[in-house]
Amino acid sequence: MLGECVADAFVQPGAPGELGLRVLPGGGPANTATALARLGTRTRLLARLSTDPFGALFRERLTAAGVDLADCPAAAEPSTLAIAALDPQGRAGYSFHAEGTADWQWQPSELAAVDLTGTHAVHTGSLALVRAPGGQVVEEFLARAGAHATISIDPNLRPLLVDPERYRERIARWCALADVLRLSADDLALLSPGTDPEQACDTWHMQGVRLVVLTLGEDGALASLDGERVRVPAVRTRVVDTVGAGDAFTGGLLHHLERRGLLGGRLTGPTLDQVAEACRFAAAVAALTCAVAGAEPPGADQLPPLD
Repeated sequence: MLGECVADAFVQPGAPGELGLRVLPGGGPANTATALARLGTRTRLLARLSTDPFGALFRERLTAAGVDLADCPAAAEPSTLAIAALDPQGRAGYSFHAEGTADWQWQPSELAAVDLTGTHAVHTGSLALVRAPGGQVVEEFLARAGAHATISIDPNLRPLLVDPERYRERIARWCALADVLRLSADDLALLSPGTDPEQACDTWHMQGVRLVVLTLGEDGALASLDGERVRVPAVRTRVVDTVGAGDAFTGGLLHHLERRGLLGGRLTGPTLDQVAEACRFAAAVAALTCAVAGAEPPGADQLPPLD
């Protein structure tokens, strides 16, 4: 797992003339790492963790989940902060404080020393893959890791911070690097406005990625494996908020594929039925995440055991 940790500050009612904030640890890759570890998959996170109080909060959460932080540099820069406000449907809108923060300052030497022996998969995406100066360093690391590990990417577009055109310029390169591409319906609308999901999948397959999974909120998910498609329904739940639901879905998907022995290398093993099974499990993980406040994915004891 490679990417950012973000302090999600949720707006809370306060006294007149005051604004209350409740700060929870977040960040797409960190949320996915937490989901994987809580489900029981051995997980290592590569993140530049600040030495500020938010960095301590990230370390506490990730360590409690069982995520290995041994390769996380201690960064002098501050943590990234996102101010989140929820709409009546529990969807979060964000404003970011991210200039000069720790997450984007990767240096080649920091990742060159990472030992990939025994690594079955590397997942990344979101802002760490596209923001300068570290985005290019992350891409180079993925090219090295892809020699023997399955590469998973979630673009997780953040148009308030990065112009969607920059994602459009790089998506073909990411598809050439990746074996799994997971996007939301919002991501698709920003990347390819007006494009049919099936047509988008075919384009990304031609650019090199084998498995595309589009999460569609209450409409479930569409999975496309080399052009063969399957739709998986959403799991009904009482939604508290949707924060981290897509990250939890990705964690559930990768966990299931790993437990079936399908990760490692170029993802040549899965059948469409196996992908559908993994997506159904991932949908259950996402639903449980939506049922609680914040990006808090479930543990393995909250889900049916995998055979």
